[in-house]
Amino acid sequence: MLDLSDEQLIASWSAEKETPNGRSLLDELFRRHRTRVATWCFRMTGEVDTASDLAQDVLFKAFQRLDTFRSDARFTTWLYTIARNHCMDQLRARSVQPNEAGDGALEEMPDGRLEEISVTLERRESDELVRQLIRESLDETEGKVMTLHYVDELPLETITRLMGLTNLSGAKGYIVSARRKLSRAVEKWRQAQASRGGRYGV
Repeated sequence: MLDLSDEQLIASWSAEKETPNGRSLLDELFRRHRTRVATWCFRMTGEVDTASDLAQDVLFKAFQRLDTFRSDARFTTWLYTIARNHCMDQLRARSVQPNEAGDGALEEMPDGRLEEISVTLERRESDELVRQLIRESLDETEGKVMTLHYVDELPLETITRLMGLTNLSGAKGYIVSARRKLSRAVEKWRQAQASRGGRYGV
């Protein structure tokens, strides 16, 4: 059993799920990943007790959905997608709590320039183009911070802790510099489209 890959364990479990051996296969599968999932949840939350509870929830969800796993994918990819989504949901729920007005409140306000960028790029297959602009315009840290904040909707303080940022303003500083770089990159893209006779929204 120990020599079997995760995917082989699942295949064997599917064939023997109603037998005592099926239970043993399932126990072995989750034993392999219990500590790693808990560690991943701790990195996301920074709290040992919360991470332990989240890990239990993740493993239970994985057990409930194991019949939906497809063998053409890696089990670890599938499992950590569940873990990531569950942790994100919990972090978003926490961030709903009201904050005192100040710089943090300003960060949560819609950025008109980014909304304009979004509208423009959505008309030009925005997903791929945004990824390209991020790769070309931002450094690795800026790209990660922008993705976590605007795609995964994590609060800036959570991103600062998660990424271990030690600069004075944390994730906020990277957001500010990334916005400037992206605005310049989008402006260049728009100019290039105009020179080629391309059409885009304004």
